[in-house]
Amino acid sequence: MVNPNRFYTYAYLREDRTPYYIGKGSGNRIYDKRRTIKPPKDKSRIIFLKQNLTEDEAFKHEIYMIAVFGRKDLGTGILQNLTDGGEGPSGWVPSEETRRKMSGKIPSEETRAKMSKVKQNKKHWNDGCGNHIRSIECPGEGWFPGMGEESKRSKVIVRTGKNSSSYGKLWWNDGCGNSKRSIECPGGGWVVGLCKEQKRKMSEANKDKRWWNDGNGNTKFAEECPGERWIAGRGKIKK
Repeated sequence: MVNPNRFYTYAYLREDRTPYYIGKGSGNRIYDKRRTIKPPKDKSRIIFLKQNLTEDEAFKHEIYMIAVFGRKDLGTGILQNLTDGGEGPSGWVPSEETRRKMSGKIPSEETRAKMSKVKQNKKHWNDGCGNHIRSIECPGEGWFPGMGEESKRSKVIVRTGKNSSSYGKLWWNDGCGNSKRSIECPGGGWVVGLCKEQKRKMSEANKDKRWWNDGNGNTKFAEECPGERWIAGRGKIKK
């Protein structure tokens, strides 16, 4: 009997350890070189994000991770992914005609119309901790409709936070109440994301805070004004 929990999500990392591709697969998919976006030659830059997933769980996590890091082609982030994830059921083999259509040609008007319709049906979902994705269905337990106030405030930083010490890092938890931010998995038993209790505590701690800026590109997230010349809001992020 085929194991339904044979799927996983994975990432290809640049030399600076930031991800350039997020994917979902099973078997040796993670190391497959017969693709448009090639895996790095250095295997230490090929990492598993989550393992032992059903295909549906893997699709949802792939969508979430692509939304977190954003796509270069859309100007929303750092990934080379050309879709929002969640496509390509296992066992599907494209025909020669389909391969030609996937080789980089401009999509037809009909295809663009279908893509636009799918995008229109997607909703914003947030986990109450500043993370949000667009999906037709709820990504999972602990996610709520809408972007959430923190996601709205942090949207620019997610896209342009290259100067941040947290750039490229993910939240990981060990299922025992401990969490870390790291590019790679901290070790056995750790999984990507915050557990429900950590999400609740973080949401509670940040509920009365707001963003402040000094007009020079510096920002702080605090309950009260940090001092003179600081005003409410993020201000313009300097590139």
